[in-house]
Amino acid sequence: MVLVFKTNIDTVSKVKRISAKLNKLFPKSKWNFDLEDCDNILRFESDIDIVKEVMILMKITGFECEAL
Repeated sequence: MVLVFKTNIDTVSKVKRISAKLNKLFPKSKWNFDLEDCDNILRFESDIDIVKEVMILMKITGFECEAL
């Protein structure tokens, strides 16, 4: 399934701050940020529903995240 989130991650340096945590917590998922999109989209490809976990991680790390 593809999960899509609106975020406030708008720079490569912010992506670098969260990328290790995303890889560690979701090792079987593929993800990417679209910094060109006005909503700074985070897309996940995952076999399971991880919406709540992604939103909690983003909040704990100090970023905004909304499931679309």
